[in-house]
Amino acid sequence: MDRNPFLSLLKNPSGVFRKDELGIEIAQIAVPAALALTADPIASLVDTAFIGHIGSVELAAVGVAIAVINQASKVAIFPLVSVTTSLVAEEDAIGNSRNGYRELETIEKNLATDDERDQLNPRVGVGNSKRHISSAASAMAIGSALGLVQALILICAAKPILSYMGVSSNSPMMRPALKYLTLRSLGAPAVLLSLAMQGVFRGFKDTKTPLYATLIGDVANVILDPIFIFLFGFGVSGAAVAHVISQYLISLILLWRLMEQVDLLPPTIKDLQLSRFLKNGFLLLFRVIAATFCVTLAASLAAKLGSISMAAFQICLQVWLASSLLADGLAVAGQAILANAFARGDYEMVKAATSRVLQLTLVIGLFLSFVVWFLLRILVQLFTKDAHVLTVLQLGIPFVAMTQPINSLAFVFDGLNYGASDFAFSAYSMVSVALLSVVWLLLLYSSNGFVGIWLALSLFMSLRALIGFLRVWTKSGPWSFLRGSTEQSL
Repeated sequence: MDRNPFLSLLKNPSGVFRKDELGIEIAQIAVPAALALTADPIASLVDTAFIGHIGSVELAAVGVAIAVINQASKVAIFPLVSVTTSLVAEEDAIGNSRNGYRELETIEKNLATDDERDQLNPRVGVGNSKRHISSAASAMAIGSALGLVQALILICAAKPILSYMGVSSNSPMMRPALKYLTLRSLGAPAVLLSLAMQGVFRGFKDTKTPLYATLIGDVANVILDPIFIFLFGFGVSGAAVAHVISQYLISLILLWRLMEQVDLLPPTIKDLQLSRFLKNGFLLLFRVIAATFCVTLAASLAAKLGSISMAAFQICLQVWLASSLLADGLAVAGQAILANAFARGDYEMVKAATSRVLQLTLVIGLFLSFVVWFLLRILVQLFTKDAHVLTVLQLGIPFVAMTQPINSLAFVFDGLNYGASDFAFSAYSMVSVALLSVVWLLLLYSSNGFVGIWLALSLFMSLRALIGFLRVWTKSGPWSFLRGSTEQSL
C-alpha cells in the first residue's frame, strides 16, 4: 500500500481516459452536468456582449447587478443543491439496496419479458413506478420559500445594496443597475426552485434532464435578448426580462419531468427530513457566504476604481467563472458517485472514483488554461470596443487563464467532500480561507489596484484547493478509512 493515497495520482496517467465502467459513468454524469453548469454563465456572457454594445456605463452597471444576484443566489441555492444531491443519492442507494433482491426475485418469478421487467424496476422511474424520495419534496419546499424571500429582499433593498457595492446615488451606473437588479430579482423563485430540482436529478445521477431544460431556457434567452434590448428599445431592462422568462421556462420543464419520476408528496411531515436539511444547509450557508463574499468584495472594489475597471473586471469574471465551471461537472459526478458509494459502504469505489476524477480534473484544468489564454485574447473585442476597457482587460487575462487548473481542483475537492457528507469541515475551512483572503484582497487592492484584485482572487482559489488536498492527504474525517486499507490506495 502507498504511504499516501495521493501518490497514486502520478501512476498510470495513460489510464485517465479509460472507457471502463467507472469512466463511462463519470462521463455520463460529468459531461451533461458541465454543459448545464456553463450554459447559464454563457447566457450571461451573451447578455454582457449585447449590453457592451449599448455602452461601457451600462456594461459596468450590469456587472455590479449580476455580482449582487450571483451572491444572493449562491448564498441561497448552493447549500440546498449540494445537500439535496447527497441526501437524494444516499436515499436512492439505500432504498435500492433494501428492495433490490426482493424486487428482482418477484420479477423473475412473475414476468416473462424484458419490457415488463423494465417497467417495474424502481431505478428507472417510468411507467406507473415512481421513486419515493422524501428529500426531493424537502428540497423543493425549501427552494420555493427561499426564492420568494430572496426576491422580496433584493427588490426592496436594491438601492442600498448597490450603494454598498460602490455605486453611489449620483453615479451614472445607478439607474441602469437598479433597473436590471430589480427586474432580474423577479426570477429568483424560478431560479431557486429549478436549481433545487437539478439537485434531485443529480442525486439520481441524471444530469441530462437538467441540461436539456437549461439549454431550452438559455436559447430562449439568447433569442429574446436582441428583441427586447434593441428591437423594443428596452436596453438593460430588456436583457433582464429575457433572462427572467428563460428561468421560468427552465423551472416548468424540470417540474414536469420530475413529477413523472418522483412521488412529491411524502407520507408524513417527518419524512421531509427538514432538520437534516437545515443542519447541513446552515453549515454550507456559512461556507457559501464566506466564499462569495470574497468575489463580491472584489467586484465592489473594482467598481470603486471606476466604470472602465468595472467593465473589464466583469468580462474577466464572467469568462473566469464560465470556463472554471466546466470542471465543476466532474465535481457533480464525484459527489453523486461518492455519496452513493459511501451509503453502500463501498470504499473501493470511493477510492477508484476519487483517483479518476482528480486525474481528469488536472487534465481539464491545464486544457482550459491554454484555451482561455488564446481565445480570450482573440475574441475579447466581442464584448466591448472601448479602447480603455480593452487596455485594462489585458491585465486580467493572465490571471483568468493561469488559475484554471487551480480553480478546477478547488471545485472538484468541494464535490468530493460533499459526496462524503463532510459538510462541517467544508464550512469551517472555507470561513478560515475567506478571512485570510479578504485581508489579502484589501491589502493588494490598496497597493496594486486592478492587478491586486486578481492576485488576491488567485490566492483565494489556491487556498481552497490546498485545503481540499490536505483533507484527503491526511486521511482525516470521512477519509479515515484509508488508514486501514490493505489494498493499493486509490
